[in-house]
Order: sequence, then structure tokens, then C-alpha cells
Amino acid sequence: MEDFLKKTKEASRIIATLSPEIKNKILLAMADKLLKNQEEILEANKQDMFEARRENLSQALLDRLFLNIDRIESMANGIKEIASLKEPVGRVLEGWVNKDNLRIEKVSVPIGLIGIIYESRPNVTSDTAALCFKSGNAVVLKGGKEAKYSNIAIAKLLGQVLNEHDLPKEIVTLLPDYSREGVAKLIKMDKYVDLIIPRGGENLIRFISQNSTVPVIKHDKGLCHSFIDKDADFDKAIKIAINAKVQRPGVCNAMETLLVDKKIAKDILPLLKNEFDKHNTELRGCSETVKIIDVNEANEEDFKKEYLSNILSIKIVNGVNEAIKHVQKYSSSHSESIITENYTTAEKFLNEIDSSCVYVNASTRFTDGGEFGFGAEVGISTSKLHSRGPMGINDLTTYKYKIYGNGQIRK
Repeated sequence: MEDFLKKTKEASRIIATLSPEIKNKILLAMADKLLKNQEEILEANKQDMFEARRENLSQALLDRLFLNIDRIESMANGIKEIASLKEPVGRVLEGWVNKDNLRIEKVSVPIGLIGIIYESRPNVTSDTAALCFKSGNAVVLKGGKEAKYSNIAIAKLLGQVLNEHDLPKEIVTLLPDYSREGVAKLIKMDKYVDLIIPRGGENLIRFISQNSTVPVIKHDKGLCHSFIDKDADFDKAIKIAINAKVQRPGVCNAMETLLVDKKIAKDILPLLKNEFDKHNTELRGCSETVKIIDVNEANEEDFKKEYLSNILSIKIVNGVNEAIKHVQKYSSSHSESIITENYTTAEKFLNEIDSSCVYVNASTRFTDGGEFGFGAEVGISTSKLHSRGPMGINDLTTYKYKIYGNGQIRK
């Protein structure tokens, strides 16, 4: 492990000095390499899908794992979009001249060597590799064992592009040891690794947060809420609620709990149930909800769950204050939305909810680096330092101070 990380650390110093033009040229070559070798990736993915079905993985996990031509093209387009973004390294964030006539600049620089630990989705391999490359960082990728063959195929192709441009393949590399012990070693290697970014289930996040000696930015579960206020437009509210839950239930920005103002519950809940039934959504409601619509009663644990499947908890609340209290109690600080035509109520929700992304009259499904214009994202950070929400290339930089003098000495 130490020899492997030593080489990777050395590679991080090489990429940190590459010009924007060279980085963008290589990123475009990486995108083309994926497109020209689709069959190789698809064959590897078939092997992962076969193993996943044999292990009886859930439909949501199978959807995350599955690759087809459209998804590979999307991966390639994501890399191209990252290449088109403004250069994140070398930005002068602030500049001033102090009392001793020293010119001081605060300048963005790469973080260094980043370890990214994730589950299921093979597209994360190409997205995060490209984001780290654009921001001048070397990256060690540890995907889930369920996507092992897909990840190996994608990383191998990206490595070939690096070799073709006389760069060390260690700039983008997979962690050789896929075991839990391998992860445990990686997160203790603070001599070489500058940052760990875990994205996955609660157990993974907890293990890394409690055991890492390397700084960690958590990309925790997405227990997302939507609140339909008494002043909501019903058509708008139903459309948003359906999209937030059923468009892709197995992702972290899908809604898991729907809060409904009691003043409109009797009118809107039957309409909502009718629409959710069309999508075969399993609804679980609080004691007041089950008096209005025929659904199973939710218990306390249901409001704590990130289902990652087509299941939704419903809670009737007494206005925006109770909705805010519910979110504050159960939220994972990912994404929340209010549907209302009342400006004052909307602003109250926006100001008092302490999640990374808070919406008015829009689906939580928009919490995504691509949708925010970042090209892609390393993940959705639920930490407060140093990045929150979709984590793009600028969040993969830190800064240093450059000080220009002319013989000054301190008195």
C-alpha cells in the first residue's frame, strides 16, 4: 500500500503543473477513448450485472450498476463538459497590498492526492477521475465490489490515454486492494493522501468518519423532504412530488418523505395517491394520513429511512413551522423543497432549513453537478467544511498565499 501511494503522490505533483490546454486535450482524448471502446465496457458491465443478479441485489442497485450505450455516451459527454469548464487552478481569489508594500495574492491550487470511495455506479469512476484531473489532483478510486469489472475497464482506458500522453497512469488509479482492510489502510495514510471523499451508505460513511486520519468530506445519505404548503398550486405540487419520488427512486436526491399542510390534506392527498398509484409507489402515511387515504401506516423508523426505492413516507403537519421542525429532526442535510405561492412562507423555509440545497417550487432531483452547470460532481457533500452540496472542480482545490516583495524585512 505504501509503495503504491508513494508513486501516486509523485504523480500528483506532475499533474499539478500541467497547463490548462494540456489537461483539456487529455480529457477530450479520454472521452473519445470511452466512446471508441464501448463494447469492452459493456462486456465488463455484463459480468457485473450477472454477479449482481446472482447476489439478488435490489432493483434500485441494479439500475445504478447497469450501463448501456446511452449511459456510456453520457459519461463521455460529462468528461467533455468538464474539459469546457473554466480552469479551476491558479485563480486569484483575493489580492491586496499590505502596509509594508508586500503584494499578497490568495491563489487556488490542487488539493493533491484524493481518495474517493463509492458504491454501485460505474459512471462515478469516469466522472470523478475527470473532475480530479481537471482540478490538478491525482486520485485513488475505490468503487464497490459489485461494479468491479466495469470500473477496471473504465480506469484501464483512462490510464491508456495518460500513457499515450507520456503521463504516469498513477494519476488516475484504482485501489488495488478491494477489501475492507484495503480501505482501512488507505484512510490511515495521511502521509500521502490529502483528502478522503466517501459516498455511499450509512455504514460506509460512519466507518470512514470514525477511523480516518485523513481529512474527510462526507457524502452522506439523501433523506430528502418536500413540503406542500397550504398556499401551494395543486397541479404544480403534484407534478413536483411525482418527479421527486418516481423519476429515479434509487438515487440520493430522490424524495423520501412528503410533508403536507393539514389545511389542504383532505383535498390534495387523494389526488396525490391517484397519481402515485399510476407509478406503483408504495405509500406509508402517518396516523392522520391513513384517515384520508388507504395506505399502510408509517412508524417512527420510516421517517428515518433513505428508501432508495419506490416507497414514500407521508406526514401531515400543522403549517410551515411544524414542517421545518420535522425536517430539522430527520433530515440528512441533503436537499429539501417547499411548494408554495406564498413568498413569505417560502423565504422562511429557505432561511431556516439548514441543508446543502433548499428549493422553492422545484424537485429535489435537481441536486446534481451536471444540472448545476458543474459538468459532473464528485458527490453531494453533506459536510459543512469545506464544501457543501454538489462538489465540482472548484471544490477540489484549496489555496495558498503568494507574497511578492522587494527586499522588505519585518521590524
